[in-house]
Amino acid sequence: MLGKAYLTRQASLLVKFAKTTSDAELSAKLMSKAADLKSQADPMPDRDQGPKAPDVAEVENAASGNPITRS
Repeated sequence: MLGKAYLTRQASLLVKFAKTTSDAELSAKLMSKAADLKSQADPMPDRDQGPKAPDVAEVENAASGNPITRS
């Protein structure tokens, strides 16, 4: 499955291409595809919106006797 960041980046590129072309039909198709990609990306959670930040999880695990070592 493609991620939200990837789909958003692709949609942004399509919009940029649509703005640079003088062909109205091509521009409309590019904008339509960008809208499709954006609608796919919108319901996806952001990757960094996890329940707890990694450094907070490490502190809690260390406090409970489960030391985490980084390699």
